[in-house]
Amino acid sequence: MTAMFRTSETFPGRARRRVLPRPLRATVRATVLATVLATLLAGPLRAPAHAQDATVEPLRVVATVGMVGDLAARIAGPCGEVTTLMGPGVDPHLYQATSGDVRALGRADLILYAGLSLEGQLGAVLDRFGARVPTVAVAETAVGEANRIEAGEGYAYDPHVWMDVGLWTDAVPVLRDAMADLRPACADALARRAEVLTADMEAMDAWIASAVATVPEPQRVLVTAHDAFAYYGRAYDLALQGVQGISTESEASIADIRTTARSIADRGVPAVFIESTINPRTVQAVLDAARDLGAEVTIGGTLYGDALGEAGTLEGSYLGMMYVTTRRIVEGLGGDPPPLPAALDDWRDRRGLRDGAALDAAYEAAS
Repeated sequence: MTAMFRTSETFPGRARRRVLPRPLRATVRATVLATVLATLLAGPLRAPAHAQDATVEPLRVVATVGMVGDLAARIAGPCGEVTTLMGPGVDPHLYQATSGDVRALGRADLILYAGLSLEGQLGAVLDRFGARVPTVAVAETAVGEANRIEAGEGYAYDPHVWMDVGLWTDAVPVLRDAMADLRPACADALARRAEVLTADMEAMDAWIASAVATVPEPQRVLVTAHDAFAYYGRAYDLALQGVQGISTESEASIADIRTTARSIADRGVPAVFIESTINPRTVQAVLDAARDLGAEVTIGGTLYGDALGEAGTLEGSYLGMMYVTTRRIVEGLGGDPPPLPAALDDWRDRRGLRDGAALDAAYEAAS
């Protein structure tokens, strides 16, 4: 894959071991979902709610992942009710639809998913609903091929585009327009909220760049459980290594662990990081192997790459997730992140975090 050390060099190649499928479990799940899906799709097509009622009925939006759903909810405001299928700690690469998910999709006026094969296990379900419900692949629509990072392991492109906040601002007009098409009476309000969100994201993007720049250059090496941070590294000038590759369907081999540990020891990397959606045992094995080689390295904390944190927490929003992740990376690698800019004061006010002590407490409380 091409999304390796963006600033200088790459780690050597890695051997991979595929996880064996579970055919019986998959067959039972497929049978149940097919029954629910057939029942929902057999019903008559539903006219859009705004055609049924002169008043503006909230748009029923279903998003697959929080990085899409949170943005959609901010733009929608009272014009929409956004449901996100995958919650905190859920790995979208491995996620399979439940019967409840299928019912939620069947009630939706609009379906939003990332695309770029992120939700590979949901592909067939999304395709079938896409024939009758407006459905948008947000990342694929927002980010053109010229701005994507090529990948391997069954992925044409790395799907983790939201890790570059500046790039992910291109998702805002996609979401705004998708909702305005279905609720034209809300178009002006949607546009206003989208403008505020874009300004917040641009300010966070600039803050992340300034924060990462405080890390001493030799220590700008980010070691994580899997390759979810290639866009982050490209945007903010960090060298990268994910032990497991882009897909979490593969497990790290002993050779992967040893190679990564040797690179950590050779480069003097001060910290490695676990991820909220992945079992930490692989990173712990790398840490132990690096220490056996004499490296002084610690766990720098939990990062959020594939899912938001718990609802109501700082990391439970997209911007909060990026703030927590960046602060942990920067502090873990020896940098000193600056205060958030005044341009984010309104965002902090909405979350009750204008006071610096309150923001620090929310950060410390992040899981």
